[in-house]
Amino acid sequence: MAFPTETFYGLGANAMEREAVARVFQVKGRPESKPLLLLVDSVKMAESLALEVSDLARRLMAAHWPGPLTLVLKALPELPAELSAGTGTVGIRMPSHPVALGLVRALGRPVTAPSANPSGAEPPTTAEAVRQYFDGRIDLILDAGPTPGGRPSTVLDVSVSPPRLVRAGALDVSKFLTGAS
Repeated sequence: MAFPTETFYGLGANAMEREAVARVFQVKGRPESKPLLLLVDSVKMAESLALEVSDLARRLMAAHWPGPLTLVLKALPELPAELSAGTGTVGIRMPSHPVALGLVRALGRPVTAPSANPSGAEPPTTAEAVRQYFDGRIDLILDAGPTPGGRPSTVLDVSVSPPRLVRAGALDVSKFLTGAS
């Protein structure tokens, strides 16, 4: 399914079902070497996916969730391996968009959320753009109007010390990269 987030429409599936995750890769044409970001509805749900959540990760969650910050944590070994693309880590974010957050809450499980576009294409800001990309290839599009687009979520790897910026995005995390907290 596709649904709106704070920036673009995302491509969602139950992240705990291998077949659903595989379908996201197939529909999107995403290389299997590229991990999938997961949306959660709480810190508790994030903790259920990670081997450990550092004090720094907890401070970042408290300060920036819900919002455009994806944190990379060490993944539990029982998570579908496709989610981490063999990295042993998982990217997790709590969305601030009410539809995306409501979807995770309704399912009660993490939801995949790469942008709802074929790999290499522009991420969509409307349900119509998603339909043009995937007409007949996804089961559902939740149309909640246009999204603002802009910069994607910032991705910060806190599974290593010092943290590593994976993708610059909507949130400035530079003070966490220099050791300040």
